[in-house]
Amino acid sequence: MTSKEGIWYQQEFRLYLGSTAFSGIAFAMQQLLLSWILIGILELPATQVGIIQAAVGIPGLFVMLLGGARADDRDPRNLLIKVYSYSPLFPLFLILVVNFDHLSIWSVLLWGLGMSFCVSYSSPAQQAILNRIASSDVQKAVSAATAIFFVVQMLGLGVAGTMDELGLVPVLSFQAVCVGLGALAVRRLNPQPPSNPTTESAMTNIIAGLKAISQQKVIMQTLLINFVSSIFNAGAFMTVFPFIVKRIYEGDALLLSFLMIVFYGGATATNFIMIRVMPIIRPGRIFLIMQLTRMIILGIMWIQPSFWIFALAAIAWGLNMGVTTTLARTIVQESASEEYRARIMSVYSLGLIGSAPIGALILGWIIEAFGTVNGLVPAMMISVILFFYGVFMTGVYWYESPTTTVSPA
Repeated sequence: MTSKEGIWYQQEFRLYLGSTAFSGIAFAMQQLLLSWILIGILELPATQVGIIQAAVGIPGLFVMLLGGARADDRDPRNLLIKVYSYSPLFPLFLILVVNFDHLSIWSVLLWGLGMSFCVSYSSPAQQAILNRIASSDVQKAVSAATAIFFVVQMLGLGVAGTMDELGLVPVLSFQAVCVGLGALAVRRLNPQPPSNPTTESAMTNIIAGLKAISQQKVIMQTLLINFVSSIFNAGAFMTVFPFIVKRIYEGDALLLSFLMIVFYGGATATNFIMIRVMPIIRPGRIFLIMQLTRMIILGIMWIQPSFWIFALAAIAWGLNMGVTTTLARTIVQESASEEYRARIMSVYSLGLIGSAPIGALILGWIIEAFGTVNGLVPAMMISVILFFYGVFMTGVYWYESPTTTVSPA
């Protein structure tokens, strides 16, 4: 494939995007569904919401590492088929609970844990497949896949936002159907057998993956920055953002879904722009600069501006997040060796997805102790700290892409 043709012309890549789109919609709905069931339907205080979100998400940290080890040791396509096939059971369970009028913290917790397991276990396999399909065009493939992911995020959030008007049962039914279709669609991909299968135990494979990360400093440093950033930024988006919409702007589930859609709309736009300029020679520099500029965006939200300014800030936050998420994944994915790629990407996913529940636990307490908007303060502070740490104490700022044919960015 020539660079002129681009990643979009690869049939297998298009199949990959299609196969993960259905499951992506279902998993995207989970974020809004969990938050609004706890905040808008059960009307729990922020401290309890933070604890439940942490209880749902933190076990996924360990599941994600296991998923990475399994994806390196066997065909990740088969792993995805199995996970997507079992996933519809959890929204179907909650539908039964709602129909019998037994919706409670415990039923929501069980449903949330099940879906969190599915998201965490499948994520490394998805990312491992992408590298094999993209070959030497990893940067553009990552950006394109991330852009499509954000598009399906918006679709899923739009459907989830109708839960107050349509009710939980139709929305949960749609979630179950989408993830079931994902299981059918992923079968269209070609088999992806592992290049270096091993008979070692899962724990041995996980430890080997962690050792591989420790030996590649830029990967380790990027993962660390991404993890700490996600604790307070993804945590703020998952916990603080819904409370601001409900308490400060007196919004409902539909308004929250609208603001989350414009957020992901900004993230999508940046990825389509980056596809045009990639490959980028020094993605680490842009990644760190975006950390610094995020402080300004969150500062605007913190002063409780008019709603239309708050909405514009949400778009800007999405633009910023679209860049940082894609470039962090690019640095890690194009630097990781094939033998350990799924395990390394499982640690990346752990930092991106698994850190948010930890942030929810901390930020839920801050909201109730210091006020709703003050839950944004830790994210503002950490953004500045991570910028200076990345520039002066790591090699991330000076990292150069190993891509052989590059265009200036």
